[in-house]
Amino acid sequence: MGYCKAMKVRFAPSPTGKLHVGNIRTALLNYLFCRANAGHFLLRIDDTDFVRSTAEFEIGIREDLTWLGLNWDSIEYQSKRNAIYDKAAADLKAKGLLYPCYETSEELDRKRRIQSSLGRPPIYDRASLALTDAERAEHEAAGNLPHWRFKLSGARIVWQDLVRGEQSVDTGSMSDPVLIRADGAYLYTLPSVVDDVDLSITHVVRGEDHVTNSGAQIEIFEAISGARPEFGHFPLLVGAQGEALSKRLGSMSIESLRDEDIAPMAILSLLAKLGTSDSVEAHSKIEDLVASFSFDKIGRAPARFNPDDVYRLDAQLLHKAEYAEVAPKLAAIDADLGEAFWNLIKGNLHKLSDAKIWAGVISGPIEPIIEDAEFAAAAAKLLPEGEFDENSWKAFTEAVKAETGKKGRELFMPLRKALTAQEHGPDMASMFVFIGRYKAVARLRGERI
Repeated sequence: MGYCKAMKVRFAPSPTGKLHVGNIRTALLNYLFCRANAGHFLLRIDDTDFVRSTAEFEIGIREDLTWLGLNWDSIEYQSKRNAIYDKAAADLKAKGLLYPCYETSEELDRKRRIQSSLGRPPIYDRASLALTDAERAEHEAAGNLPHWRFKLSGARIVWQDLVRGEQSVDTGSMSDPVLIRADGAYLYTLPSVVDDVDLSITHVVRGEDHVTNSGAQIEIFEAISGARPEFGHFPLLVGAQGEALSKRLGSMSIESLRDEDIAPMAILSLLAKLGTSDSVEAHSKIEDLVASFSFDKIGRAPARFNPDDVYRLDAQLLHKAEYAEVAPKLAAIDADLGEAFWNLIKGNLHKLSDAKIWAGVISGPIEPIIEDAEFAAAAAKLLPEGEFDENSWKAFTEAVKAETGKKGRELFMPLRKALTAQEHGPDMASMFVFIGRYKAVARLRGERI
């Protein structure tokens, strides 16, 4: 599938809360599509909700995207573009496509109830279009401020969706959308369309819950500019069993995952492949995700999100990570015992903070688990003399086996528990070298060291 060289996409979060996995999936699909086609990635901050928008949330959006490696090429703030929206609104009014309506919310609710009771679709009846100039003047004199609706054509709007193929929406079955509230505030649609036109957005990529909206928005695009961008609507996230995504999972914030020290590429690897024909596996570089991206791979079924997969992929990345990548993080949690230590333990980690457990096993103190004091005492007497090396564990366990007659699990599990206070873990031959003779003697005697 080929696209124009001047491709430009946008991610447009509102700074009214923290970014969560659903937001990031939208940002990521736009980013991958854009980078795969050498396009321009715009970050548009939709900060027109002056009551709920905060500078703190806006900073958090930029920090989350930067941490994930989703770097934008330019940034725009809707709060600085009001004059552009005013001009577009004036132009639509002059064309007779943006008209004033004076019904209150209670009146509109009553109309919808009546239509529903008659088995009719509850769409706006365009009563305000029939008002005379005198009736409008009467409303104005009474202080009734209008909200403004865009007049839809009633035609069937057809487009070739990047994900869903040919799509069509009958605008005759829709209410004329309100673009400006009675208090003069713009609703999302008009600023968004105006920005997409003014900032030369070529492709709008978003969730399939916007498919119906696209029919009306295409008419607004064409009324403003005579053209429309291309659209791509991808399936939404659902829970692991296909259930509606719970608030807890849907609002899983990127900040909280960062605080858990989850690798950014674990999050991106999962969100990039959910609902596609590709397998979900850990990728170390975002360039790999760009190279394998295609809308053709996205299925029509909802994408199943399980937070356990984030942790699974994070563990996979840890198992592949080189010491230089993680050394600063290990130092920050007092778990940096060098490259050999990292190479020993990384295959046993579920999360990076687990490294502190194994650093503690080596450095101590730990409370050894002694289930058979007589066996442990006998083993202590058979420890090799001097400094341990890679052959010491084998020599030691063979001596204990010969002395006690124990073998297999009955031999190795009590020794592991006594020396590490853990039932599972890294290779004991290497751990034995790190623990050393002094600690091994003390732990086999049941001492906390």
